[in-house]
Amino acid sequence: MRLLKVATCNLNQWAMDFDCNVKHIKESIEEAKRAGAVIRLGPELEITGYGCEDHFLELDTVNHAWECLKDILLGHWTDGILCSFGMPVIKDSERYNCQVLCYNRKIIMIRPKMWLANDGNYRELRWFTAWKLKDKLVDFQLPRDISEALSQTSVPFGYGYIQFLDTAVAAEVCEELFTPIPPHAELALNGVEVFMNASGSHHQLRKLDVRLRAFIGATHTRGGVYMYSNHQGCDGGRLYYDGCSCVVVNGDLVAQGSQFSLKDVEVVVAHVDLDAVASLRGSISSFQEQASYKTKVPSVAASYSLCQSFNLKISLSSPLEINYHCAEEEIAFGPGCWLWDYLRRSGASGFLLPLSGGADSSSVAAIVGCMCQLIVKEIANGDEQVKADAIRIGHYAEGEFPTDSREFARRIFYTVFMGSENSSEATRTRAKVLADEVGSWHLDVSIDGIVSALLSLFQTLTGKRPRYKVDGGSNIENLGLQNIQARIRMVLAFMLASLLPWVHSKPGFYLVLGSSNVDEGLRGYLTKYDCSSADINPIGSISKQDLRAFLRWAATHLRYSSLADIEAAPPTAELEPIRSNYSQLDEVDMGMTYEELSVYGRLRKIYRCGAVSMFKNLCYQWGAKLSPSEVAEKVKHFFKYYSINRHKMTVLTPSYHAESYSPEDNRFDLRQFLYNSRWPYQFGKIDKLVKELNGDSVGVRRESSGMGVVAAGSGNPNVGL
Repeated sequence: MRLLKVATCNLNQWAMDFDCNVKHIKESIEEAKRAGAVIRLGPELEITGYGCEDHFLELDTVNHAWECLKDILLGHWTDGILCSFGMPVIKDSERYNCQVLCYNRKIIMIRPKMWLANDGNYRELRWFTAWKLKDKLVDFQLPRDISEALSQTSVPFGYGYIQFLDTAVAAEVCEELFTPIPPHAELALNGVEVFMNASGSHHQLRKLDVRLRAFIGATHTRGGVYMYSNHQGCDGGRLYYDGCSCVVVNGDLVAQGSQFSLKDVEVVVAHVDLDAVASLRGSISSFQEQASYKTKVPSVAASYSLCQSFNLKISLSSPLEINYHCAEEEIAFGPGCWLWDYLRRSGASGFLLPLSGGADSSSVAAIVGCMCQLIVKEIANGDEQVKADAIRIGHYAEGEFPTDSREFARRIFYTVFMGSENSSEATRTRAKVLADEVGSWHLDVSIDGIVSALLSLFQTLTGKRPRYKVDGGSNIENLGLQNIQARIRMVLAFMLASLLPWVHSKPGFYLVLGSSNVDEGLRGYLTKYDCSSADINPIGSISKQDLRAFLRWAATHLRYSSLADIEAAPPTAELEPIRSNYSQLDEVDMGMTYEELSVYGRLRKIYRCGAVSMFKNLCYQWGAKLSPSEVAEKVKHFFKYYSINRHKMTVLTPSYHAESYSPEDNRFDLRQFLYNSRWPYQFGKIDKLVKELNGDSVGVRRESSGMGVVAAGSGNPNVGL
């Protein structure tokens, strides 16, 4: 038997904070060595942090990475353990995303990434060049100060593997695993038994299974030990890297780290038998045949042994059942951990949330409550870093620390119900009850006086006073009156966030939390610069349907029972007067249901459908209940209001990324924000198709404005105001 102990890790790195990152790297190596591991794998670009973005274009970033690597190599950290470190490297005039493989205070080889992630949230081709030379390794001249410090002049650079005396080890970097012809296939045929995948993979609802299936598939038919390391946490942007570092052997998961955690360092260790890899490969005839005429991959010889022989004192890692979180748990834990990282790293003293008593803001309150529960639990488990951060942010006296989540929430979480004459007593009560369950410091404020003052000012300036539609006003007046209320709430929220800590003799400021969901962003069903405008938004990329499921789950599992009533209530903005014969409802205002919005969003983004393709797809999906004419009206209605309101996405509050159809304009969903909202060519094509499908010589009526259920300017902020 050839027994090998390997360690991979989740690291909570912070882009450009080199001291923090090196500290975590060293802690992970120490823990791996204590466990007896001889291989330690860290995440992609772990020295700099993955999310440096355009900082990668700065020479300082590359130079600092080399300085940090030198600091690690001059110490005892790599003695007796193969370590793979992620960092940017400049060779000649090109910048590469590299894994630097080190052993016994020396660099053995540098492996540049060959296939770069360049879709969705990833823009690696903006900062790095893909390595294209596959048939040989080249010499890389080390920077002079590194060369002098390590007594090394040059090292092998390129695609290849390390041949130890008793096994072969190779790197496969993140995206490369998911390519049509991944490197591990060729490397396995060349005798590589251990694959090290350093990754920077972010959380997305229901995505983990895709990732784990790839690891399992990589070794199921080829054999091998597949190590995976990932970042975990918020490293300075919208993404939450969701860890789940693991080890897979011959298609079986034998070690798995957490997906969501407040820990800065989590090391996952596995003890494996490499003879099991050799045995599996020897039993697969097709593998043997393909290996006999393989393309030779270059290698670097390392005259060290990594394995141990048969020893009954050593227990091997057994296959495990994969641990998955349900979507509701993902919504609770992912944004909760992201909020904690943002809070402790921002210098803020807490959060302030405009709590309306509706589903969205209540979801945010529940997520903050979940965060507080996680913090108290982690402190009880002995995490000194979480304890120190909580004491600092909560301003505890010496010797005191959080032991109760509600007590901690009262120190760091303000909620405020900003009611008006249009608010119902039901939502006011729901907000108060939920705030009490979570433990926040809750305020109840009326904004009627401010609204009245602004309207009086407007009347003085113009001689006119707008009225609601139910009181005989026009659509323009109705929309304007709603927007006044919405924007006052934003201004008041930021004022309270900046001054309430001073009122309570606390230092610092509070971060304002937003609470618009992904469907409202897609449809533009929000006022520009209302309470959707905040410092950060933990639910901005989560659908209404998923949020309602989360509320039902949280009512039981987080013990916030009032969420059940909140979820059962029909969604309403409460920006128009309530009458015996009229009550404002979101789905009526929008002219579409939240369920329909999710369908539109997925077709538009995930399946890359324009208006015509969406119409064709929905004719199949909805053909049993809707005629082609009705489908056409719905598609046109969506595209009209999507395009009218697209400009709102340019100022969308930075939101936790969780959904694959997010309309977030900053980096994920890059499109124009000025459209011809009549879509004359596309809608004309749809009309022609409807005519052909219906056999109707007249066709369908094409409207140049007011398409669908709601006329332009009606209801809650449907147009670009």
